[in-house]
Amino acid sequence: MNKNIQTFIGCDKEYSESDIAIFGVPFDGTTSFKPGTRFGPSAIRNESFGIETYSPYQDKDLSEINAFDCGDLELPFGNTKKVLEIVGNQTEQILNDEKIPVMLGGEHLITLASVCATLKKYPDLHIIHFDAHTDLRNEYMGEKLSHSTVMKCVWEKVGDNKIYQFGIRSGEKYEFEFAKEHTVMQKFNLNGFDNAVEKLKDKPVYFSLDLDILDPSIFSGTGTPEAGGVTFTELVNAILKLKELNVVACDINELAPMYDQSGVSTAVACKILREILLTLKGV
Repeated sequence: MNKNIQTFIGCDKEYSESDIAIFGVPFDGTTSFKPGTRFGPSAIRNESFGIETYSPYQDKDLSEINAFDCGDLELPFGNTKKVLEIVGNQTEQILNDEKIPVMLGGEHLITLASVCATLKKYPDLHIIHFDAHTDLRNEYMGEKLSHSTVMKCVWEKVGDNKIYQFGIRSGEKYEFEFAKEHTVMQKFNLNGFDNAVEKLKDKPVYFSLDLDILDPSIFSGTGTPEAGGVTFTELVNAILKLKELNVVACDINELAPMYDQSGVSTAVACKILREILLTLKGV
């Protein structure tokens, strides 16, 4: 792998010496409301130079870790299955090279491909899912593969009670009924996250962060904003607890930067990504 021309700030080590490999997936082909998340990965890279590499939350610096930025994947238009195949292959290669893949979306459906690739190496994989939406629909307008169905598709791969969902405040009634039987869901907030961390300490964990878990007053730059979300401080405090877990892969998705002309949403995404990177094992 060769370095991208522009990298996320502080993530410019060589691939061979890195513990973490970042890659972007500029895809929003199944977006159900307002598109634009395809521009998320490049916006995060560009705006990352407006933050510092040092985290006062963790007293750590990105310059102290070994992280490589692969850049964005080249994806075909209009072929969702091919996109997922490319994403899965990228994740699998990074894992086989004994590194932690950190995927930047793009829309949330891409999580399915990354989870499937991670399952090959970690069959007992558990999912921590931060989101405003259930993402447990059976289909969306006749389509099985959608960012509205992604966690239902993931459930079909991992099985019951291996998906821990937090911050959920939007979805169809049947999705919430399904969750009562098949996932571990905390509606509206992050209550109970400490208990989940305790349960998952000896498990391989995939962390998927849909940024619309944040309240739109903090993060308006997304295609599906939902009132009533968590605060930035609440989210960061939860992310800091990830260092207690064996997070083997993760993603951050659903930034649509053009819907927040102030640039605040992108800046928030950059800061959250910095904190995630500094919590990963090997750091």
